[in-house]
Amino acid sequence: MIAIVTGAAGFIGSSLSRRLLDGGHEVVGIDCMTAAYDVEQKVHNLEPLLDHPRFELLSPDLAEDVPADAIHGADVVFHLAGQASVTASWGSGFAPYAHHNIEATQRLLETCVGAGLRRFVYGSSSSVYGNAPSLPTSETELPRPVSPYGVSKLAGEHLVLAYHRTWGLPVTALRFFTVYGPAQRPDMAFHKLFKAALRGDPFRVWGDGTATRDFTFIDDIVTGLVAAAGADWDGVANLGGGHRTSIRKLLELVEELTGPIDIRYEAPAAGDVQDTSADVRVAATHLGYHPSTDLRTGLAAMHAWASHELLDRVPVRA
Repeated sequence: MIAIVTGAAGFIGSSLSRRLLDGGHEVVGIDCMTAAYDVEQKVHNLEPLLDHPRFELLSPDLAEDVPADAIHGADVVFHLAGQASVTASWGSGFAPYAHHNIEATQRLLETCVGAGLRRFVYGSSSSVYGNAPSLPTSETELPRPVSPYGVSKLAGEHLVLAYHRTWGLPVTALRFFTVYGPAQRPDMAFHKLFKAALRGDPFRVWGDGTATRDFTFIDDIVTGLVAAAGADWDGVANLGGGHRTSIRKLLELVEELTGPIDIRYEAPAAGDVQDTSADVRVAATHLGYHPSTDLRTGLAAMHAWASHELLDRVPVRA
């Protein structure tokens, strides 16, 4: 298989690219290396990929220039590139979300029409649900995003489905629920949490810690992505971890690994939801998806990664 992975330098994109290469596939990574977070982390993510004989990196801004030759030579496109973060998407900060999450998706889809792709796999987000009235939440629930970021991801989904309905493009949209694990972006909560624990710095929690999340380990997300590429099914599916856990309980589990953490509770952030929980029966039925990493195992893996990767950057507390 020849696979296009957009956002290949990111957390999920680089993890998927490694899995595909390990499986004997060819990967064309696309990443314009935006400064949404530390580019040094993206470069670090790419290091194990760049010397691989079956990996090629391209760096266009997809909202302005889609590499048609690469697309038309591929079997599958995994579209994971985009502007992330709920809190940064308000006010004047929304412009990059419209550019990278909506305009880039439309330009990419337009190029994919007639390319003979086996499948277009879109990385969406549980943020499209907003404060869902039922938990666990199924794909039949009406999306009600409560942040501009969630709106932009839902707009991307609608574009993907429009190109399927009108042009027959084979598509799967996957709604990711709170993905964590080694190589997580430095602006994400788990990365900040383990970094604070290693440094002995305070860690800020938005809200009182009673909010719950369906934490999903990166390996399970990658497994779901690969399964979607090989499945003959069009539609929208949740990918969750089966670990709906409160933030307070999560902090207790991390402290078992790191020792006490200086936790500071602050007012909830605009656009944050109270609870998330994925009903994954659609993914189980059509993709054979069954998350296999329990939360303690996943946190231990992230702690081991953080202790190694951050060792030269922060003083590790005894």
